[in-house]
Amino acid sequence: MQPQRGRDGTLLQVVETLLDKGLVLNADIMVSVAGVELLGIRIRAALASFETAAKYGLDFPAGTDRDTVAWQEAIEQKETCPQCAKRAPLKQLMDEYCPWCGWQSAYSKRLEETGSAQLHSSAEDAESEAESGTTSHE
Repeated sequence: MQPQRGRDGTLLQVVETLLDKGLVLNADIMVSVAGVELLGIRIRAALASFETAAKYGLDFPAGTDRDTVAWQEAIEQKETCPQCAKRAPLKQLMDEYCPWCGWQSAYSKRLEETGSAQLHSSAEDAESEAESGTTSHE
């Protein structure tokens, strides 16, 4: 059996995957003669989107302006839609719908059926009960 190259992958898909997942290279190079270290070099390089780098806490170059709208959008928590596999803000995906394909989570459907005020108030009640250590089921 001969190795075959798949025609599915494109350069765009490879770059998108690299930026989405990130790639970090760490290298320690030491030159020594007769057990005496003469030269030591440490290299750390990262290739990732700002969103991925922010998620994993990588350092950014000095002078990076983190107050821009683009930066705020990049660090906003996002999730992959189970239907179309595109990334969308987590809050919108779970509470409303996918902006790309219109998919709705079970929670957002329940919000539509029962009304958001009722679900949000019960969530707030559960949160306050958890903080006080009491439950209304006792």
